Amino acid sequence: MHYDVIVIGAGSMGMAAGYFLSKSGKSTLLVDSFDPPHNKGSHHGETRIIRHAYGEGEKYVPLALKAQELWNDLEKVTGKQLFLQTGVLNVGYEKTKFIQNIISSSNTYSLPLEILGSIEVNKRWPGITLPENYIGCFEPTSGVLKCEECIDAYRELAKQNGAAIITNSKVKEIKVHDKRVTIKTDDHAYSADALVISAGAWSGSLLSMLDLNLPLNPVRKTFAWFDHNEDLYHHNNFPAFSFETSEGIYYGFPSIDGSGLKVGRHDGGHTINPDEAILEFDELEQDTTDLKQFLHRYMPSIQQLKYGKTCMYTMTPDEDFIIDTHPDYSNVAIASGFSGHGFKFSSVVGQILSELIISGETEHNISPFSLNRF
Repeated sequence: MHYDVIVIGAGSMGMAAGYFLSKSGKSTLLVDSFDPPHNKGSHHGETRIIRHAYGEGEKYVPLALKAQELWNDLEKVTGKQLFLQTGVLNVGYEKTKFIQNIISSSNTYSLPLEILGSIEVNKRWPGITLPENYIGCFEPTSGVLKCEECIDAYRELAKQNGAAIITNSKVKEIKVHDKRVTIKTDDHAYSADALVISAGAWSGSLLSMLDLNLPLNPVRKTFAWFDHNEDLYHHNNFPAFSFETSEGIYYGFPSIDGSGLKVGRHDGGHTINPDEAILEFDELEQDTTDLKQFLHRYMPSIQQLKYGKTCMYTMTPDEDFIIDTHPDYSNVAIASGFSGHGFKFSSVVGQILSELIISGETEHNISPFSLNRF
């Protein structure tokens, strides 16, 4: 069967792209090796942080604000609560690039931000113990996205718009010729006028079929939930957080619906082959000790591990995204390399991908995420 667009990889970015393409009236096929949302990629684990004053650089702020607007729209359309405005507390040494970027981006875009000394942080949130040389930057309008429910919502709407979704089907071949795209799975072939590739850790192998070799590095990551004091860590009175410490970069979430305090480490990790089995949480001793050491120093009332999970980051060398069209095929749009901080943007990236396919351009500035920097 022939479609207007095929989307390979129906996870965070791909499912959003499928929604926006189908909403525009394009006949759309989404193909995924698994059944999204699933636990094989980068989007599982229930929650993701959305920050607006962005420590990774001001170039991300307009996209973060548009993404928030689109998440709010998705809530209205579905009637589901997908975003919790817990606020986000960013912690670190005042002079680090990350903290300075947060402060400068809040000033540039007039974003609400409270800059707090360590004593103020410790007093406002008694579950936190900061050393005196750290500061906290609190964004009251940021918060938490229910990531798997977001993907479910886009999936449901895409299907309502007429999109076809084929799950548990791995793409084995891609060919582009005469403005026509053909893909093959184990048992079927499909064609379309255009193609979106947004397959996370599998993007590299898929793009190599189109003679595009990108420096994408899949990395095993872990996160875990801990028993907690609900009075201290409930999402009604405790924020999501990001800590840039001398021991590493950590992030976490308040207890939502009694889940426990969730903590993960952003930096580090081991390079993996996504087609091979990934070591489960706690198969490496460092999985638990890393998180417990962080908690012991900064949230010492948290002690008991409940359970942990693994996921994958797909890293680029500069940890910035790839959002672009193929240099030889203008009808092939690419989104990859989200380096562990991409989910919050998946609503707007889905919109961008649909615009690149429909008109060949987008209203958003994606020049920092072009392929030619490699």
